[in-house]
Amino acid sequence: MTDTAAAPAAPTPLTLDRLSELTAAVAEEVRQGLHEIRFDAENRWSVRLRADDYTDVWLISWTPDQSTRLHDHAGSLGALTVVAGELVERYWDAGLCERTLADGGGGRFPLGHVHDVVNAAAAPAVSVHAYSPPLTAMHYYEVSGDNALRRTGSILTSDPEPDVPTLDAVPTAGAGERR
Repeated sequence: MTDTAAAPAAPTPLTLDRLSELTAAVAEEVRQGLHEIRFDAENRWSVRLRADDYTDVWLISWTPDQSTRLHDHAGSLGALTVVAGELVERYWDAGLCERTLADGGGGRFPLGHVHDVVNAAAAPAVSVHAYSPPLTAMHYYEVSGDNALRRTGSILTSDPEPDVPTLDAVPTAGAGERR
């Protein structure tokens, strides 16, 4: 995993530990019924629960087979806690790796952490995510035939669930042709 002391410093006073504590605390609020959850079989549903100068906190629901694309959070650190269900994170660490994030578990995302999250289970899942500084952009990637990571596009967004129907509309300069 790329969550090491060698990771570059982020432009935020918050640490990955603090973001993990925050998502765990908000996940407990969700379990207590303090936040409404919705499910949408077509698209992942999300709502911003908190926002300030340093952090955005989001509640996201996942029906079976819903996933993100392989991405990073540009200049933001991130953390998530699974409130209910189970998610699979596929992440880049000199190759594509995979780990299961079960109910109550979570993940931490230093700068440059490239990952995809999917609900591979038969039941819906719910997670809480925090980003610091708040999201301003996301970069998208693919793994090439020679097992190299290649950026395919970037978007400006403050939403962890941006509506990006195709990355062909937002290519990164010099990214080359898409297959």
